[in-house]
Amino acid sequence: MNIELGALRTAYRQDKATLTDALRTPASSTRGIRSVLQKLSRLTDQHLCAIRAASGLPAEVALVAVGGYGREQLFPASDVDVLLLLPGHSTEGHALLKEDLERFIGACWDAGLEIGSSVRTISECVAEAQNDVTVQTSLLEARLIDGDAALFAEFQRQYRASLNPKAFFTAKTLELRQRHIKHEGTPYSLEPNCKESPGGLRDLHTILWVAQAAGLGSNWRELAASGIATEFEATQLERNEATLSLIRAKLHALSGRHEDRLIFDLQTAVAESFGIQSHTPVGETMPVRASEVLMRRYYWAAKAVMQLQQILLLNIEEHLYPNNAELKRIDDRFFDKDGLIEVASDDLYQKDPQAILATFLTYQKSPGLRDLSARTLRALYSARDLMDNTFRQDPVNRDTFMQILQEPRGQTHAFRLMNATSVLGRYLWSFRRIVGQMQHDLFHVYTVDQHTLMVLRNMRRFFMAEHVHEYPLCSQLASGWDKPWLLYLAALFHDIGKGRGGDHSEIGAIEVRRFARQHNMAAEDAELVEFLVREHLQMSTVAQKQDTSDPDVIRAFAERVGTERRLTALYLLTVADIRGTSPKVWNAWKGKLLEDLYHATLRVLGGRAPDAAALVEARKREAQVALALTAQPYESHKALWDTLDVSYFMRHEPADIAWHARQLSRHVGSPVPVVRARQSLVGEGVQVLVYAPDQSDLFARICGYFDNAGLMVVDARIHTARNGYALDTFQIASEQLQMHYRELTTLIENGLPQAILSKEPLPEPGKRRLSRRVRSFPMVPRVTLTPDDKAQSWLLNISASDRAGLLYSVARILAAHGLSVQLAKVSTLGERVEDSFLVQGPRLNSNAQQLLIETQLVQMLQE
Repeated sequence: MNIELGALRTAYRQDKATLTDALRTPASSTRGIRSVLQKLSRLTDQHLCAIRAASGLPAEVALVAVGGYGREQLFPASDVDVLLLLPGHSTEGHALLKEDLERFIGACWDAGLEIGSSVRTISECVAEAQNDVTVQTSLLEARLIDGDAALFAEFQRQYRASLNPKAFFTAKTLELRQRHIKHEGTPYSLEPNCKESPGGLRDLHTILWVAQAAGLGSNWRELAASGIATEFEATQLERNEATLSLIRAKLHALSGRHEDRLIFDLQTAVAESFGIQSHTPVGETMPVRASEVLMRRYYWAAKAVMQLQQILLLNIEEHLYPNNAELKRIDDRFFDKDGLIEVASDDLYQKDPQAILATFLTYQKSPGLRDLSARTLRALYSARDLMDNTFRQDPVNRDTFMQILQEPRGQTHAFRLMNATSVLGRYLWSFRRIVGQMQHDLFHVYTVDQHTLMVLRNMRRFFMAEHVHEYPLCSQLASGWDKPWLLYLAALFHDIGKGRGGDHSEIGAIEVRRFARQHNMAAEDAELVEFLVREHLQMSTVAQKQDTSDPDVIRAFAERVGTERRLTALYLLTVADIRGTSPKVWNAWKGKLLEDLYHATLRVLGGRAPDAAALVEARKREAQVALALTAQPYESHKALWDTLDVSYFMRHEPADIAWHARQLSRHVGSPVPVVRARQSLVGEGVQVLVYAPDQSDLFARICGYFDNAGLMVVDARIHTARNGYALDTFQIASEQLQMHYRELTTLIENGLPQAILSKEPLPEPGKRRLSRRVRSFPMVPRVTLTPDDKAQSWLLNISASDRAGLLYSVARILAAHGLSVQLAKVSTLGERVEDSFLVQGPRLNSNAQQLLIETQLVQMLQE
């Protein structure tokens, strides 16, 4: 039998390769994918029958395909799930068959068929299905491959009799909701799972499962015949299922494994297998990656599935649970159907296109409404072609859109609904261009449209009392803002220019200016929103990359902003924007930098010109008060403060100044390094104080220690005292800090002094793997070295893909050239870093040396 199984294995692999090889080329199409999956299923059927014959499995055992294999949708690397159906009431009564069954299963694996097998009788199948909805679902699509047909028919009869369509519907829709929550409720993940993500194949399977259990049909045409779907919807479902199926099949074929995720590593290969090439569209300046075209195709298919899934599941629910709730008239166009907006007639939008936008205004104005009914969703889906240029230019529609913006509540859900039903992109044509637009900047985790709606949500929350605890200053400022809708509009347009080439902020400003003109906005309001869109990156840039203790920096930023009203609006938009990029990008330290910049700029705009001397004296007084409260000896701080100049007091908060004095008053001039650590006052991370004789490689040795300890530096304040000592303060972040900061502070205080005192040469940075996202979308590193406005120090800006040990690698190069770091601002945005350093050193006076330093930094970043 071994020789026979070897031949079967070879034949199976060859036949399967013939079918799957075509999937790697553009020759494969959505029209043929159903046939390919069916052929793979039947090929597997043939080989199972041949293995059965070779292994001598008795005829009384029925071979049954279940799951995806049962519905003849076997993907190249999918599980081959087989039920070995036995006669009788219990498998325990088939002890004599056990050896035959084991031999058959082993023969399948020897022949190259890695099956997932279960051995049950009919009664065991029914009992297991009652206890486990996953088994119940798998058996729903059972198909006889070979064996006792009468036994299989009896199994189907008993299984169907035991199936409760209502309970099954409840279980599967709950399962769908949980799966959507797991995937953040959006099809727009940058690495979506084309099977499990919202809008993926599993959503389509769920519709067919609950429909089949309810006796409404087992394919899209049967659902149309039973009235659950229209013929148009059935066609759309078939088309989008084919698109998703082809993508999944190509993923399997190209990866050689069961890979359902469109991971970055595979997106380009899958795109090219569709015949898609990177190109620059006619009339555009920015090239479009092949992967972007593929992903947009995927997102549009997934979005359509999300819309149709909602319509069909609501219709099936209506069939199973007839809703006899009384329709409450809202107005001549809409009814309230048990909390859902119901159109007065199926052709409402055809007769009255102005009712399309009115749907969402009605939703906002009626607190009891929670969603749209299946009938309304279907009417909107069928009305997409009505939303043309004439629709967009209709004064009534423009007025309705402005009312949606200006309503006192409901913007977040209204705009999400408008986007989900494709209304938003068809009314705001410029918004349509960013739907499904990927972002390869290594820190956004959402597509542009999803990020935009997230920013809108964040902005809306600033005006809601139940969220005041999240960002108290933002909520306080929002409470005094007279026109929230201007900020919502700025959120909608701030990234609308992405993907077109050029500066997206300038493009967005042009678009919002056009919107303001078309919608008759007051000149003052239009100017504010245009300013916000054009400058929406400016505040985070200044806060995270410039020395905000420098009065000239604050003065220049204040001049650019111009007014307190603009400053407040820009601050709110900046916080909402950063929070909307990724859950990992925002942290308390970034919040403090922005808040400090806001207050400093506010003082300048209020007529209080920055007075360095007055500021220093004020900070000294506050620090002395803090010292007195901790019972420090009178003037214990004097020995330390006598060695510090004005720049130290300008760059440090009073609380930090007091902490430094308290820790160092007895150690001024200490021959050995003094290291102290405490939990950060900001609320996240650890603050580390280093006081040691200055040396050219001190910053590099400190960074090397933190790198080896797996700690991330997010901010560094470097100061050299008059006595030649370095007084440096580092803000440290780590995932483990919240639970173990006490142990960590002890470790740092004992370990860092030893690293500073080491006489060994600086070690080579460790080589560590880059993330898949960085490998797939490498960014070109940028290094700029420019003198500051006073020509005393040089500003080094670095923008690159993030990787472990990057800061140490930079510090090591700076140390090799004898450059001292005066200030370091380390900003990690997802998987991209934007680092700024204020450096000094005699070699910076030479153009040749400047070029050498920049070259070495770029080479290091490209490694």
